[in-house]
Amino acid sequence: MQYDVILPAAGSGKRMGAGKNKLFLELLNKPILAHTLTVFQDDQACRAIYLAIKSSEKTEIEELLARYSISKVVAMPVGGDERQYSVNACVKQIRAADVVLVHDAARPFIQQETIHKLMQKAATHGAAIAGVRAKDTMKRVSNGIIEGTVNREDLWMIQTPQAFNFELLRRAQQQAEKDGFLGTDESMLVERLGEVVCMVESDYENVKITTKEDLLFGEAILNRRRGGQQNV
Repeated sequence: MQYDVILPAAGSGKRMGAGKNKLFLELLNKPILAHTLTVFQDDQACRAIYLAIKSSEKTEIEELLARYSISKVVAMPVGGDERQYSVNACVKQIRAADVVLVHDAARPFIQQETIHKLMQKAATHGAAIAGVRAKDTMKRVSNGIIEGTVNREDLWMIQTPQAFNFELLRRAQQQAEKDGFLGTDESMLVERLGEVVCMVESDYENVKITTKEDLLFGEAILNRRRGGQQNV
């Protein structure tokens, strides 16, 4: 079984405060985007990569693809101001597929084991997303006042990839576009169709590089993996 993957890479990364797309920032002398792309380039189950980009960054990304021998990118549509618009631009480029994953381009530490579990789950049940169990105590707060403690056993922190039967994802995107609905992630669009979404447990290293502090965490993860003879 194979899958296609969509990577929204047209964000501004304002919280990073780098003055440029954070995906071009380096972790151990390699751009974040290149780290993420390499995961899917090296996965034999990955058939094709769809990369949503800013038109102004196309040349720089093409140079990056050549430098790191990324050959699976088959389309680079221009993304939108919101993640959902970028994903939809890629969905419209896909002619036929069985399972399609959507993954944050700024999550370079996803493990192939998790990817393959998601692929299998989506193939069987239609939709599956990665996440980890909440570790901290959760409080429900209103106007600065604690109203109660939430049972964290039922709470998960959601990550990507999110994996879907392609026709289900396309139908969810089309319905959201028709309704003018903007969701926080793709699973939300599928949920509003009344479809079941399965959870696949990932790991806490699958972090999204969002702030300058995350760069330090990312370097620590890469150094640990290199010391353990793992591919990065």
